[in-house]
Amino acid sequence: MAVNSAGPRPLTLDDVFIVDADVHAHETPAELAPFTDPPWRTAVENAAQIPLRYLDVPGYAPGGRGPLPSLVPPLPKTREEIVWTAEQMRRELDALSIDAAVIFPDLFLKIAAHADPEYAAALARAYHRWIAEKWVQEDNGLYGVIIAIPQDPREAVREIERWADHPRFVAIFLPTCQVYPLWGHERYHRIYAAAQEVNLPVALHSVSGSSWGFPFNVEQFTTPPTAHTASHVFAMMANLMSFLEHGVPVRFPNLKILFTEAGLTWVPFLRMRLDKELTEVQNRWTWPYYDDPPSTWIDRMYFATQPIEEPTRRQDLVDLIRIYRGEDRTVFASDWPHHDFDHPRAAFELPISEEAKRKLMGLNALKLFSKITIPAKYQHGMVRAQS
Repeated sequence: MAVNSAGPRPLTLDDVFIVDADVHAHETPAELAPFTDPPWRTAVENAAQIPLRYLDVPGYAPGGRGPLPSLVPPLPKTREEIVWTAEQMRRELDALSIDAAVIFPDLFLKIAAHADPEYAAALARAYHRWIAEKWVQEDNGLYGVIIAIPQDPREAVREIERWADHPRFVAIFLPTCQVYPLWGHERYHRIYAAAQEVNLPVALHSVSGSSWGFPFNVEQFTTPPTAHTASHVFAMMANLMSFLEHGVPVRFPNLKILFTEAGLTWVPFLRMRLDKELTEVQNRWTWPYYDDPPSTWIDRMYFATQPIEEPTRRQDLVDLIRIYRGEDRTVFASDWPHHDFDHPRAAFELPISEEAKRKLMGLNALKLFSKITIPAKYQHGMVRAQS
């Protein structure tokens, strides 16, 4: 009898349960108008008459004073960067071997820029109703997020309490684009108390924008690479530091925090830089909440891969992930269907063990999003990765 010397079959994407921590549904004004309370419905109906620009609809998704109009392009004629229905999303994710996905808004990535808190609250309420009815009403592997509007933390808590028991809402979205003050501020602590009470993680997500406040004072940048880097990476760094300096991890020890759409390589830098700063004698008293170095608390947070850095030596990225103990805290995200989305292969093909691949592609997300369940066909491999 011939002996098979080829060895075991290599792991493939189809062998792994894949949870995508960041995809986007396109909530146009026309879609949301029927779900909006009066008198704000009229404003949304008026916005529906404005020719759509991508992520920039006056009176609905404020674009700010971006560096160049090219950063806020017209709506793509081919619609390649937009998903319109749950059925389309499911079909396109199937083609990418993605089993479950967490849906973030598209236009409302900029909801923090609205000056009127009542209008922002009305938009968030409408969005939740729309997602619940149109996207996550079936067992389709799609899950929603609850928008916490920074303009009115009390209203944000009411919406968290309203939707927390829904089986398909798995996280609380903290919009960072043009948010003021940063998310560590005491005015938001009631949001974190509510999130901890209902066992839902908070997920920060940024998008390119421009305003007078750091890190969105990017008006001197003139090209997308600089403005995009600043808007996304600096927003995550600024808010993580804000969490730390206001003692959020200590005040809310069971709160899970996820940072999305900024890649990963900023995390080891910030981790080491803050540890250095807190060794300075004159700085120790300024953060009275901690007996441990900042890295101890950063290592408890979660980070999504997209837009994943792709160095010539993939091992370099693996080494950086290990610096922040990321094997158990990094989750895959694609950012589908945006222009800079990552195919699952970008993370799956890192030079790590099969067990680590299972964690990165799905198991870590199951720890983060407790409502997401794994189909029976994957459970054997996931149990092996946990052991």
